[in-house]
Amino acid sequence: MIFLKRYGLSFLLLSFSTVISAQYKYAFQNPALSTDKRVTSLIQQLSTSEKINLLLYNSPGVERLGIPKYNWWNEALHGVARAGRATVFPQAIGMAATFNDSLIYKVSTAISDEARAKFNAAVTNNNRAQYLGLTFWSPNINIFRDPRWGRGHETFGEDPFLTGCIGTAFVKGLQGSNPHYYKTVACAKHFAVHSGPEPIRHEFNAVVSNNDLRNTYLPAFKKLVTEAKVGGIMCAYNRTDSLPCCTGKFLLQDILRDEWKFKGYVVTDCWALDDIFRYHKFVKTDEEAAALAIKANVNVECGNTLKALHGALGKGMVTEKEIDAALKINLEILFKLGLFDAADINPYSRINENVINNNAHRALARETAVQSIVLLSNKNNVLPLSKKINHLLVTGPNADVSNVLLANYNGNTSSSISFLEGITGHVSASTIISYNQGCSLTDTTMQDAFWQINDADAVVAVLGLSPLLEGENGDAYLSEAGGDKKDIKFPYAQLKYLRKLREKTKKTLIVVLTTGSAIELEEIEKIADAVVLTWYPGEEGGNAVADILFGDKSPAGRLPVTFYRSTDDLPPFEDYSMKERTYRYFSGKTLHPFGFGLSYTGFTYSGFSVSKTKTGLSVRVNIANTGKMDGDEVIQLYIRRSGTGAGMALKELKAFKRVSIKKGDTKIVSFILEKNELEYWDEKKNSYMVYPGEYELMAGSSSEDIKLRYKLNIE
Repeated sequence: MIFLKRYGLSFLLLSFSTVISAQYKYAFQNPALSTDKRVTSLIQQLSTSEKINLLLYNSPGVERLGIPKYNWWNEALHGVARAGRATVFPQAIGMAATFNDSLIYKVSTAISDEARAKFNAAVTNNNRAQYLGLTFWSPNINIFRDPRWGRGHETFGEDPFLTGCIGTAFVKGLQGSNPHYYKTVACAKHFAVHSGPEPIRHEFNAVVSNNDLRNTYLPAFKKLVTEAKVGGIMCAYNRTDSLPCCTGKFLLQDILRDEWKFKGYVVTDCWALDDIFRYHKFVKTDEEAAALAIKANVNVECGNTLKALHGALGKGMVTEKEIDAALKINLEILFKLGLFDAADINPYSRINENVINNNAHRALARETAVQSIVLLSNKNNVLPLSKKINHLLVTGPNADVSNVLLANYNGNTSSSISFLEGITGHVSASTIISYNQGCSLTDTTMQDAFWQINDADAVVAVLGLSPLLEGENGDAYLSEAGGDKKDIKFPYAQLKYLRKLREKTKKTLIVVLTTGSAIELEEIEKIADAVVLTWYPGEEGGNAVADILFGDKSPAGRLPVTFYRSTDDLPPFEDYSMKERTYRYFSGKTLHPFGFGLSYTGFTYSGFSVSKTKTGLSVRVNIANTGKMDGDEVIQLYIRRSGTGAGMALKELKAFKRVSIKKGDTKIVSFILEKNELEYWDEKKNSYMVYPGEYELMAGSSSEDIKLRYKLNIE
């Protein structure tokens, strides 16, 4: 008996392990082994040709080993995209406007639920097509440095801190919290220093100082790598300081792998390796480009240049050991997604189609859209409107179309609610609603809508931009600048129509504004009695804007970008210096500052206290709702170093919190500000440091509306 106690257990364990191993023909199929052992086992089974094929985004699989084909290319910018039915949440810029990272975590959790459900159904139906995988090339965390960039609405705005916080929440919701499996894998893009111009992105060289690189363009990527543990990084088309982003050792090895200790996979933007020899002329052949990519630790290519590795191997440009090292990381991602395991041991395999665009997700899309809406002006408190209004005219080119709801990189839904439909569903049965498009986006020909205006008690004009006017190169086909905007002027045809509306009526005139970027609004706000900014609000956009217009909810969205007065305020688009860009460096007078947004209720700030902790600062502020409605306030904490040195930001957002406060109530809002969050890259010392000296902490409701100040010394 003693012998059995001492030795029988090991015998039984050995026998059990032998039985388990015997179930699998190859070691890589055994889920009891470590991921590292499984990956090593699989690589040992592969031929050189099979290895190279597995590095491609549209991997054909390895049939003889029972490995099905897998397409890495999938999108989830604001919902599962390009794969049929899915909930369409507000566009990314709208998510940022919520200033609510906990809400965005719920959004991306819903997105990953739908993604798993679609993947599970696809596996059951043996559909391995593009856009049905689990590796999502989202979020886009490039800094929206210039409002002329067509893809800016895909980002979380102009501020590195806000972008990092919203991006971190988004990544965590996508990837899940299971210790063994990824739910899906997020991918932060486009690394790095990438924000137009769109027409020349395949050949453009973004020149930046180390100051701007380290203090503006890289912080969000660093946060997503070191804190969110993002599984993927997409390298950009362009060059940064003359080095192609998809083969440059400085970005991909020195910073990403060595400094930040990134363990995930790097994927090229689509056909970016072609650019390296065709347009950048950095090398002469596809073989050279393929070899450079492998040496720089690229793991997956969106494109087919890596097929040239066969020739590069033969010419000694790259070794099979280097190919194995690149493939190893690629395969680790697939193993952690559970693609080599039976469905019954992966909890995410049990998520079914019932979650896709269900009532809960539609409600979440509506709430997110409501929280994203920014009230820009409200003369004489004309809003909210009464639901019992007698006659309402709804007009404008964006009033009853879906593209301004869905934006780009979007899914499809059968339940999208246009602005006209949302307004119609909110008012009394006795309210007369007239509708006329009035004008087009850009054509100055106007329809005869003015006969309807005489009896209307109020006019709601839905105007602005659309994804047809701003977007990715080749997609926004009405853009005159290859997806970008030549300037930030309001579309003249619509401005002309709005002037005519004002001429024809003295009644309340409200502009509901759709846009993904800052545009000139000074005349718009002079003409209109109120301006409500909705961004591209997703499938529930019509209901959400009606919730705001008729007072079901008080608006509390905030601008994640600066609204400049004129294009004349902007430096040249191709200049990547941050000088005179964004609230952090702009010294002029804005139309609306970063963080701005009005409310139907009022808030007062008091009791600003700051105390030092072992690792940083503890900050408290009292906020009272002194108005007549329940509502949300977005408190923002900025910091400024006294005697700001050359190249330093004028002020920087360091904390924010969205809080719901009932009328008459007061809440205490607390922040913990870690000292390392005050680090700034010093070009002379070539390192991050916290400068000693006097600082000013500022609490307020925007970057310019500062309510309370506190001076402190940091040693």
